[in-house]
Amino acid sequence: MIVIRSATAADVPALAASRWEFRASRAAPTEDRSAFIERCAAWMRTALSRDWRAWVAVDGDPGVRAPGESEVILGHVWLCVIGKIPNPAGQREKQAYISNMYVRPAARGGIGTRLLNQAIEWAEENDVEYALLTATPRSRTLYGRHGFAVSDDWLIRPSRGKAV
Repeated sequence: MIVIRSATAADVPALAASRWEFRASRAAPTEDRSAFIERCAAWMRTALSRDWRAWVAVDGDPGVRAPGESEVILGHVWLCVIGKIPNPAGQREKQAYISNMYVRPAARGGIGTRLLNQAIEWAEENDVEYALLTATPRSRTLYGRHGFAVSDDWLIRPSRGKAV
């Protein structure tokens, strides 16, 4: 039984390792794994105590684990609330940035949908006007099924020497 729950500070080491797994599978790392995990874990601890939220998918059946074995995080999604300048035209004053959506390859097949639904539900319950994200070509269909669409409103300017 897979359980979706809010991430806690205790999850940070596993989340940082998962971030390495996620990103290193897409591009060759330029940083040592242990140094990255240490740096990423410090960032995640701070982020979770401020304006980021994260949810994890774990195997919720304790009978599957050996005694003393901790939960295994199968997937996760992060959401950052971004405040907007007040608008007299009735627009809500929060937007959400969804990031770092990842499910381990062996666990794929519905967990990503459940994680995304959790983030969307949280955003709707917390008066967020809209959520935005960047998608890989492979993940576009998942996001499209949940109401995400390409917007003509956003213009992106990368920093010098960086591609979008």
